[in-house]
Amino acid sequence: MYRLIIQAPEVATQNLKQLARLSGAHSIEAIHQQAFRLQGADIANEEAVADFCESNQLDFAFIPEDTRVQDIGLVVMDMDSTLITIECIDEIADMQGIKADISAITASAMRGEIDFKESLSRRVALLAGLDESALERVYSERLKLMAGAEAMLKGFHDAGAKTLLISGGFTFFTEKLQARLGLTRTIANILEIENGKLTGKVIGNIVDAERKKTELIKYRTKLGLRVDQVVAMGDGANDLPMLKEAGFGVACHAKPLVQREAPYCINQVGLDGVLNYFI
Repeated sequence: MYRLIIQAPEVATQNLKQLARLSGAHSIEAIHQQAFRLQGADIANEEAVADFCESNQLDFAFIPEDTRVQDIGLVVMDMDSTLITIECIDEIADMQGIKADISAITASAMRGEIDFKESLSRRVALLAGLDESALERVYSERLKLMAGAEAMLKGFHDAGAKTLLISGGFTFFTEKLQARLGLTRTIANILEIENGKLTGKVIGNIVDAERKKTELIKYRTKLGLRVDQVVAMGDGANDLPMLKEAGFGVACHAKPLVQREAPYCINQVGLDGVLNYFI
């Protein structure tokens, strides 16, 4: 059997009762004010539950009843628009006065319309000549954590899970976030800088969808974990392969394509909603 997790800024009692009926759950328990656990739910009724939750703006997830947070050994995250609220490259572009041009390419790549490697190369090329101090300004002035990020990380870290931040963005930001949040590992692209200026190139191979998937599998194997002991979170098309390699792949405030294909979705609540699956 499963527990059905229901989450939203406000969850009406009558909606919980209806979901209990739809799912065949035998009890309703409050995790906290915005999250509820319906025990004994039948996943065979997932379609009816999904339709009801979509109509009522509720996040839902069917989680095996015997899975707890202590069972999760690895949490893998995308950075831009997942762990943090911004797309770093778009904000860097704003310092160059070309945010609209680069944002359009970013959005197209995240929707899966153009190849990620090609899109990143095109975007980084437009940054040539920008002073590297712009990176620090983006971090200090614009970068904000996604709601619930710190609570989510603390919950998983306290339970013993390792964390991997893997991004198609840049090491300048992932390394700062690693130190700030106590992340176990980070992987991202390295911007080439010469004489204090961005050259418009990336050093080494670009972190794309295949690399994200490969690194998740590699770390999962190194830790000796089963697939169902891994959580992955992302928002863009380049995150889908890694989401599908995790036992719990969560589309977080994601693009429509990703929401359609990801096993789980969070739209109404913050990243702590993922932790609520397991507590």
